[in-house]
Amino acid sequence: MPEARTDREQIIAYMETHSLARAKDLRAIGVSATAISRATKDGTIVRVSRGLYERANADGDSQTQLAEIAKRYPQLRICLLSALAFYGVTDQLPRQVWGAITAAGWKPQSTYPRIRSVRFREPYYSGGLVHHAIAGIKVPIYSLEKTLADAFRNPKLVDRSVAIESLKATLTMRKSTPSKIAEAAKEFGAWNQMAPYLEALTANG
Repeated sequence: MPEARTDREQIIAYMETHSLARAKDLRAIGVSATAISRATKDGTIVRVSRGLYERANADGDSQTQLAEIAKRYPQLRICLLSALAFYGVTDQLPRQVWGAITAAGWKPQSTYPRIRSVRFREPYYSGGLVHHAIAGIKVPIYSLEKTLADAFRNPKLVDRSVAIESLKATLTMRKSTPSKIAEAAKEFGAWNQMAPYLEALTANG
């Protein structure tokens, strides 16, 4: 009969597949609050915010930050520059995590990672949402096509040059098709703004 795992071994095993964990997640697998505190002190895990921990060797990259935000604020949807960066179609590296909230939603407060909250009314808040698995967490991120539409629709938030370059990169890398991009632009109120650029970029093929 196999020996029971120690609390530390249970934490390590859990964090091998989840780079982020809430205290309640660890308690659910039988790890005591005392053991969590001990693992923090001995450097097994690192406390990144109240009740949220990551592996001591986690790289803290931008995708891990998205997972952390999703775990702390489940109503937030990753959008605009953060979504463009996630899909790899912009060289812009946002210093904040861009997240959409409802028109009347509460703005989440976070010192790290910092959050840039953007209010989206319907159908822009609920439409075009995709859940991506990052660090064992389902992170709500708007689809690439919806994000391009949002970028063109919000020139005060995303510089037009960034929107155009992201559109060009999407087509060049074949991450989507002109028809899917056009469909999303029409659905989410950005067709008039995007059409001249999409047509120019696809004119020769």
